[in-house]
Amino acid sequence: MSTIPRVSSALTGEPAHFGSVLAHQPAIAAAFTRLYGRFWGSDVLSARLKEVARMRNARVTECGFCRNVRFDKALGQGLGEDVVDDIDWGYESSDRLTEAEKAVLKFTDAFIHDPELLTGDAEAALKRHLSPEQIAELGLGLTLFLALAKALITMGLEPEVMDRTVLPTPAPTEPVQ
Repeated sequence: MSTIPRVSSALTGEPAHFGSVLAHQPAIAAAFTRLYGRFWGSDVLSARLKEVARMRNARVTECGFCRNVRFDKALGQGLGEDVVDDIDWGYESSDRLTEAEKAVLKFTDAFIHDPELLTGDAEAALKRHLSPEQIAELGLGLTLFLALAKALITMGLEPEVMDRTVLPTPAPTEPVQ
């Protein structure tokens, strides 16, 4: 992946990173930040399940930043590195992933690769473990995760090297209704 920025920073003296590049469009950046915070602030779908989907997206897209960031709320809900390690090809046979997590991963693969992957047993498992509201929230999250990963990769904003980093879970900037 590219680690050479293809877009300059809008902030004088600051290197190009996602935030400094988005600063070229402050109103859109603020709207995105509000949406991303509201998504993570919603408890319709647990932070752990959101993070499972985000980690699968990171593995598939090979986004270096996304692969190395962990959000604290999911960690607080018991998502450890042993489970994250199983979010790879062959996750279906994992003993550490729950059946709900496997259903989320199958949905994630269908979302990223081919909707036909979500038929029969896979669709039944998803509906058994998640409500329509949770599936809708998961779909929105995957849209955001895929877009973020592709933006970072395409704009050359991935770090050359990055240690595993735990960040505060994005939070809403206004009350969630």
